[in-house]
Amino acid sequence: MRVQRTLLATLLVIVALTVQVSILARLHLPGAVPDLLLLTVLALALVYGHTGGAVTGFFAGLVADLAPPADHAVGRYALVLCVVGYAAGLTKPENGQHRSATAPMLVVAIGAASSTLLYAGVGTLVGDTEVSQDALVTMVTTATVYDLLLAPFVVPLLMSLARRLEPDPLSGDGSGSPAGESLGPSWLRPTGMRLSRAGRAAAIGGQRSPLLGRSRGRLKGVKRL
Repeated sequence: MRVQRTLLATLLVIVALTVQVSILARLHLPGAVPDLLLLTVLALALVYGHTGGAVTGFFAGLVADLAPPADHAVGRYALVLCVVGYAAGLTKPENGQHRSATAPMLVVAIGAASSTLLYAGVGTLVGDTEVSQDALVTMVTTATVYDLLLAPFVVPLLMSLARRLEPDPLSGDGSGSPAGESLGPSWLRPTGMRLSRAGRAAAIGGQRSPLLGRSRGRLKGVKRL
């Protein structure tokens, strides 16, 4: 499972960096550049948690530091994405699923603003670059707006892909969803598929009574909640 998770994260980071450098950076938008790499780290951190988010962020930032046309100190963006990935992973619910899109979008907004501020702050500390206050405000504002506009098309998809490799939190044996189906976060499911625990218990209770009328020792297929 960890090997598959590592391979998926590596593939997504490489694809995100390639698209960002070859397409998004060439749009010449005012202010900042839409940070697809940051959105990838945030999406994986929301699924993998704080440890996975920190590791993924450090790897993604290091790749961005080494890949051309990077012109800043090596390790600068790695540190930023490591911290942001760790913080985003702390917002992962105990059951592993976000019930709505509010929390992920809030994480994206805070992550975009904080990553820009951290990047500028680290650059100032190491003497890499100096940014004026007006330019910093413009960068933070445009980075947040661009990432929020891009997030609905990127974050849910990446979270769904990452969750396919995660165990089902409702199953006791750590296996995936029944019949190999990955339902993903509750806010990504169709309305008809959003069942509460009480609804599932009622459905299972309604199916249990006719089964109990049969011969003992033949109960099969009852889910564990």
